[in-house]
Amino acid sequence: MFNELVDIKEDNLLQANNEILSTLLYDNTTKKNIIWASDNYKEHGNGFKFGDEITIDKITGVYGDIIKPRSRKSANEKIKRIKDNAEVFTPSWICNEQNNLADDEWFGKKNIFNKSDQKKWVTNENKIKFPNDKTWQDYIKSIRLEISCGEAPYLVSRYDTVTGKSIKINDRIGLLDRKLRVLSENVNLEEDWIKWSIEAIKSIYGYDWQGDNILLARENILYTYIDYYKDKFNKKPSLDLIKQVAEIISWNIWQMDGLKFVIPNSCKNEIIKEYTLFGEVESKTECSGCKNGNYKNHNGIYCKIMNWEKNKIIKFYTLIKK
Repeated sequence: MFNELVDIKEDNLLQANNEILSTLLYDNTTKKNIIWASDNYKEHGNGFKFGDEITIDKITGVYGDIIKPRSRKSANEKIKRIKDNAEVFTPSWICNEQNNLADDEWFGKKNIFNKSDQKKWVTNENKIKFPNDKTWQDYIKSIRLEISCGEAPYLVSRYDTVTGKSIKINDRIGLLDRKLRVLSENVNLEEDWIKWSIEAIKSIYGYDWQGDNILLARENILYTYIDYYKDKFNKKPSLDLIKQVAEIISWNIWQMDGLKFVIPNSCKNEIIKEYTLFGEVESKTECSGCKNGNYKNHNGIYCKIMNWEKNKIIKFYTLIKK
């Protein structure tokens, strides 16, 4: 179990432990499952429409191949998703260059983890050195967010989302990959590694509109964690640890309309009641937030995330500063 290199099979996850798959499908804001938020699956009938929850029975068994990475989708599927949702996935070499820019700023120097070489990169095989005023612990705890994350190629890089080719663990370039590399270079005791790896998982966030992308991103992050654990200790993490990591991921990778900060299509027309000489009259008006563009005035379901430092649930939009 937990050995897939690219296309993670939900049937295998279910066989390993149904609680893990249930957690990866859970929406902590609605207390239900994430929804499809797409019409790409409606041809399959009831349970596959835009607002339907993604349930285990709809992605396993006879539907076991319905969720798959973009690289495995047909050309027609890709074109439809581009037209419907402006979905374009970024090649790993571009993700790497942009992640390098973030690290250039953080470290105060270039080519920390690798050096770009046209549409590839050359990995720095030496142990990562830190500035005098910063530590590897600071790096692991630094917060990172991938907006419109899709399958989370900026956070983790088990494979190139365009070509579908797997990437060796030593050459991965995701933001979480870099944190876990640094951790493994500096910590050998398993108990301490687990402690700081949890901090690394808590430090990375991402959101997307489409439910299938949310599941893929969550799976990729979970399997990345397992990959690095196995690489470090030559064994798989315990089931309890995997469940703990899955729970954190379910909070940190969430489904959201990135412009309104609410669950996709959760805003509704408002009913206004007026009392006249002729009795009560009802009229409908558009959600005030959608109407005036003020992100604080939507009547949809505002998305919640966890502030792990304070162990407090907050609405994501409260973090927005203009």
